[in-house]
Amino acid sequence: MRTYSDLPVYKASYDLLLLVYEYSNPLSRDYKYTIGERLKSETLDMMLLVFKSSTADGKNKKLCILLAIDKIELVRLLLRVLKDLKQLSLKRYAQISILTENISKQLTGWKKSLK
Repeated sequence: MRTYSDLPVYKASYDLLLLVYEYSNPLSRDYKYTIGERLKSETLDMMLLVFKSSTADGKNKKLCILLAIDKIELVRLLLRVLKDLKQLSLKRYAQISILTENISKQLTGWKKSLK
């Protein structure tokens, strides 16, 4: 039986969380305790929803996946704000955007497979 840690979407979510923590460290004080903390919280919530999705059944699984999709969109929005405020370099933004896009596609595919 596969566990949550075997899921590619969980692994990608975990990698994203590590990057978010790494990239939020050098944020300026104005953004570190507002957008930075919110970004960390939303990313962690999304990863936990992926975990819950892997163990849930039926309607609960679909609900967790839908909530995780909402969270990854919030994460994407917060990252864009940080980039526009010049708190993330273009290189870092590109790297983290590829990961968020990957997670979003996997979650959407998982949702479609449940119909």
